Amino acid sequence: AAMAHGHGPGRCRCCGEEAAERGAAWGLYLRIDRQRLQCLNERREGSGATVFRPWEERGDRSQFVESDDDEELLFNIPFTGSVKLKGVLVMGEDDGTHPAEMRLFRNIPHMSFDDTAKEPEQSFSLS
Repeated sequence: AAMAHGHGPGRCRCCGEEAAERGAAWGLYLRIDRQRLQCLNERREGSGATVFRPWEERGDRSQFVESDDDEELLFNIPFTGSVKLKGVLVMGEDDGTHPAEMRLFRNIPHMSFDDTAKEPEQSFSLS
């Protein structure tokens, strides 16, 4: 069955309920080792960890992370087991503060900015 797609301000209703059920059931949030999650270059200590949240709370705009003087943020996201990444939802303001690019690296424990010179597993433009 074809589904109607509707877009509103700050909201995408693509695939509606089906996507919501998939997001809740398969979300990586439950598989993130939040005690060991690290964000480098965050302006406010601990704010990086708050942007990873359950599917139901994905629209919460009160919790966000900003980079320090440098424009890059680096997240070390350890998982509690093997995971397969199917999708990533990145939310940002519709202005110059939203991320421009996301690069994914895998299996680099305690990654630092020096490691970002390596070839990423995947890279996405977030224009």
